[in-house]
Parts: sequence; C-alpha cells; structure tokens
Amino acid sequence: MSIQNDLTALVLPSGSRLVADETENRLSLSLDGQPLVQLRLTRDPELQLQLQREEGCGQPNVAALWAACYWLFARDPACQRLTWHLDEAPDEALLSGLLVTTDTANQYRCERTLFWQLPQPWRVQLTNSYPQQMVISGGKRHPLRPGKPRGEVYRRFDARLGLWISLRTVDIDVDLARFNRWQNSARVASFWQEEGSLEQHRQYLSKLQADPHTLTLIGCFDDQPFAYYEAYWAKEDRIAPFYDANDYDRGIHMLVGEENHRGPHKVASWLSALVHYLFLDDPRTQRVVAEPRADNARMIGYMQDQRFYREKEFDFPHKRAALMVLGRERFFERCGLV
Repeated sequence: MSIQNDLTALVLPSGSRLVADETENRLSLSLDGQPLVQLRLTRDPELQLQLQREEGCGQPNVAALWAACYWLFARDPACQRLTWHLDEAPDEALLSGLLVTTDTANQYRCERTLFWQLPQPWRVQLTNSYPQQMVISGGKRHPLRPGKPRGEVYRRFDARLGLWISLRTVDIDVDLARFNRWQNSARVASFWQEEGSLEQHRQYLSKLQADPHTLTLIGCFDDQPFAYYEAYWAKEDRIAPFYDANDYDRGIHMLVGEENHRGPHKVASWLSALVHYLFLDDPRTQRVVAEPRADNARMIGYMQDQRFYREKEFDFPHKRAALMVLGRERFFERCGLV
C-alpha cells in the first residue's frame, strides 16, 4: 500500500503556485489562482486520467499536462505511470518524452522514469549538451569540458520535507567563512582532514574554481546554506585509475556543515537532488560515483539507501576508500523523487 504525501499545494521554481482540489475520482488544478485542468480519475487497476472540459475548450497545452503529472507523482511516490485518455494526439508532449504512445488508440502514458529526466524546471540554467571534442590534459584523454555555471543551478520543492532544496555554485567571498567553520569542525575534519585558516581555505577553493574538471556547490534548504559539495568529471580525477571511468561519469565529495540538517531524512533529500542535477546536467552521464572512506559506515549506508552500490574497496595514498556507484538507469527506475 502506497503512502501518499499530504499535499494541498506545490510551488514551482518559477514561484508559481500549483493548487489542487482532489477527490477519489476527480482532480482540479489551478496555477496562480487560474483554472488549469480538470480530470476524471479512475484508480483501478492503475491510475487513468480523462479530461473534463467545457464545450468549446480545446485540449490543454503541454504545461497543463506536465502540471497534472507532477502533482500526481508528488502526491504518490509509489505511482510509476499515469495513463491519459486524449481525443487528440498531444504532439508536443510526445516529442518531449512527457507522454509516450500505447497500443490503444487515444491512450498515452506518462512514465515516472521519463518524467524526472525532463530538465525543466529543476535545472535552472538550461543549455544544450556541450559538443564533444577529445583533448588531452594531465596525460589523460577526455572530452573538452564546458565552462562552469555561476549562481543557482538546481531548485525543487521537496514535498516530503515541505522545504526547498537548491544548489548554487560557491561564491568564495560569500561562502569562505562558513566553509572554514565547517572544515574546522571536529566531525567534518575527521573525514575531510582539511582543517586550516581562512587564507588556506581561500586558496583551496580558488584552486578548485580554476580547475575545469571540478564544480564546487553549496546545498541549501529554504535558501539557507547547510552543505558543501564537489562534483567532478571522473575521467580526469584521481579516481580514474581505480575503475573503468567513462567519458561523462561524474563523481561527488560531500559534507553537511550545519548540525540541524543532519539525519537520514535530510540526506535522502539532498543526495537525491545532487545526483538528479548531475544526471540532468548532461544526458550523456551514465554513472555518478563517490569514494568515501571505507570505514564511514553511516555515509555508505545513506548512499545505499539512495540506490548506490558498493562496487569494491581500494587504496588511495591517503585513505582506504569504498567505490560507490549509481547508474542513471538505476536512479530513474522507480525514481523516488517527489
């Protein structure tokens, strides 16, 4: 039996507010107070959607179809597909992958695994996939990497927590003091071993900012910074000799700096958001990897809860590490995002 989220409204990254009036067999959605779509629901054997519209009204646009899918997937995390009954072929929705055809005339499906691979509106700075050109740097052959974004890159309302989860790039002048405080906490230092002065940490962040293979990020709940992440292209990283790194694999380093944002329910939110962003950032990325210390059982357990698997242990010069791997297909299959 699925556990449904108790929703009455969802806020989109644009600031628009999606409000629903839902019963067992009907769903009415409005956006910023304006009627958006009305649906008749049939829930057996799986959720079937049929439009209810006034005479003379045409088929709703793709934004209305998307909003209904978002609402119903966020409402019920166990729901894997929605079956739509439409009088006209929804061409734009079919081209984008929001809906797919079925063998039955006028019947279309929205699959959760496809829905969460659509980059809008979660990935804030939308660009096309960077063209591939192979180059050699540091003795390693890899694709030329795009310039790094600045500012906010990802935003989503977590319906379970009732909080915004967002990612933005590090601004050294703004973030240096908190980064220094976090790294000098005993809990973080025991794993990162990067204690130091403000000037040492400025140099640390400046070096990464100039490194085309690493993107430094700040995680926020309701726009309050609580975590620091490094997302790197694995092919150019020190991890590459220890596994068969593909050209677009991404790796992650993670720390939660604020004590009030620790715990498994928060990890489930920010870790899934971080991985989601990296898979949306380039559709050619098929794996996200991490190399926590092999004795960091708590973090490894949290990652396994989010469908990472422990491939092996190996020795870096400075630590015994566990290679944690999450494939794109595995992440989006029965995707737990809401």
